[in-house]
Amino acid sequence: MKARFAAAALAAVTALAGAGCAAGTGGAASGATDAVASCGPSTVRVPDKDVEPLSPAPKPELPVTVASADGKRVTVKKADRVLALNLYGSLAEIVFSLGLGDRVIGRDASTTFPSAAKLPLVTNQGHDLSAEAILRMDPDVVLADRSIGPPEALQQIRAAGIPVVMVDDRQTIPAIGEHITAIAAALGVPAAGKKLNARVTAQIDAARAKASHGGEPLRVAFLYLRGTAGVYLIGGKGAGSDAMIQAVGATDAGTAAGLSGFRPLTSEGLINAAPDVILVMTDGLESVGGVKGLLKLPGVAQTPAGRAHRVVDADDGTLLNFGARTGETIEALAVALHDPCGAR
Repeated sequence: MKARFAAAALAAVTALAGAGCAAGTGGAASGATDAVASCGPSTVRVPDKDVEPLSPAPKPELPVTVASADGKRVTVKKADRVLALNLYGSLAEIVFSLGLGDRVIGRDASTTFPSAAKLPLVTNQGHDLSAEAILRMDPDVVLADRSIGPPEALQQIRAAGIPVVMVDDRQTIPAIGEHITAIAAALGVPAAGKKLNARVTAQIDAARAKASHGGEPLRVAFLYLRGTAGVYLIGGKGAGSDAMIQAVGATDAGTAAGLSGFRPLTSEGLINAAPDVILVMTDGLESVGGVKGLLKLPGVAQTPAGRAHRVVDADDGTLLNFGARTGETIEALAVALHDPCGAR
């Protein structure tokens, strides 16, 4: 279920600015006063959604033989025409961040940052691959993970003689470095991988430190909403959203309520989770008719977040991406949660 519904996102916002309301701590659920509850809904603002490539761009040293995450040994002889495809857009983001974006010839539906947005799509909105379309593009190497498929399409691409390197599909903060290392190795730029790893780690550490604050932590529930499809889910332990919520010093309400992965939203479940803040994606919020429609979903209006209209919505793009911009995402989420008046 995670791989099907976790294409959620959050993009970077501007640095904390303006007086606004004071930083919030615990809300009604945590037994303290939420100093920003009166700010109501807030939207994550996006000043610059593009990636920052390494400079100078590295030159691949090929051929290389690497271990694919599916247990196969794969030899990559060229990397002039690259496809990096998964449900979250993180693989392409890493390739571009390594400084190899000019070698990427197509994109998945989740890769939407400006420098890749004009590339031709090789997936549909359901994130299914077309082996025939990919073979027509004549890639030198395809990078993918198990979040995208069907597996038969990847097998067909391999059978045609194109190297397919599978990357581990764990969507966690610790796994980011492993993904960077694996992709850099497959493209023959291991030194660039170390450099990017150091930069991303430093950004994440700095964002976490900046996000920390005193007092009782906010309880935040992440809801995945697709009103047009009748899909209403709440995230729990291992959903990916929990890691990002915890990274900003908040408590994931779904995890605290004993949920794991994504679970169908129920009135009882959400009321028991008692979130101070509800985190959603902008598209998802629009699909249920905005905050007014959200308050009509089971249990929402009966939570501390619902009563205070404490809703944070964010552009689809990076919340569950776990790519090279995760540090920016953590900082953005912290601003939106703890200073929503200033983040407007």
